Amino acid sequence: MTTVWRTALFLILLLLIWETAYRTMDWGWRFPSALQTVRAFYDGIANGQLLEATFSSLRRILIAFAVSCAIGTTLGVLFARHRTLDETIGFAVVALQTVPSIAWLPFAIIWFGLNDFAVIFITTIGATWTMTIACRSGIKNIPPIYLKSAQMFGTRRGPSTFFQVMLPAAIPQLITGMRMAWAFAWRALVSGELIARGIGLGQMLEEGRSLGDTSLMLCIVLVIAILGTISDHLVFKRIEDRVWMQYGLKAAKT
Repeated sequence: MTTVWRTALFLILLLLIWETAYRTMDWGWRFPSALQTVRAFYDGIANGQLLEATFSSLRRILIAFAVSCAIGTTLGVLFARHRTLDETIGFAVVALQTVPSIAWLPFAIIWFGLNDFAVIFITTIGATWTMTIACRSGIKNIPPIYLKSAQMFGTRRGPSTFFQVMLPAAIPQLITGMRMAWAFAWRALVSGELIARGIGLGQMLEEGRSLGDTSLMLCIVLVIAILGTISDHLVFKRIEDRVWMQYGLKAAKT
């Protein structure tokens, strides 16, 4: 049995158990049934509200993710190449990574107001430090034999070594960092959208809470999970598999 069929059968079984449990247990309004959640999903698609919110959230997270990758990669390279920066600013970045991105939301509201800029700022913060540390680790953990081999084949020290040897060798770690940064970006995005004004999945989640509509709330949670899973498997995992295969390490990954 293929992986797709196993996953499909598992999901069908899960839905049946879910609906059966709802009908046999007294959950009430506290948790919706599978059919109620599907109905909320259908209504959201039919009236266009769910699609509009999804596209708005995707627009925000793609902007923030692109910015965080650019900033994180730049900082990671600088920290890996310059010890002084690593021991000063790099130390601060490690400390900042432990701070939840939602903690910056009050500052974002003061600086930007309850708008897209605040949400994008929070989302960028949520992914930047992860990308920075992944890039720094990827470059600093390059096996020394790579550099010695490059020198033996005539590669000059400086930019040539960095772009031809160090950066390609760090790509597997960078891809892993991007996958982690994408997950952190989603968490930060929804947290910011819960408070900010406008249209988005987080705003719909908050709307469901204010109305006591648990089927809408769970529908939004599932949509976020589905989007995260699709993007991880169709984009990041494929890129990662190609990179590992190119490096001859596919068997080690599987």
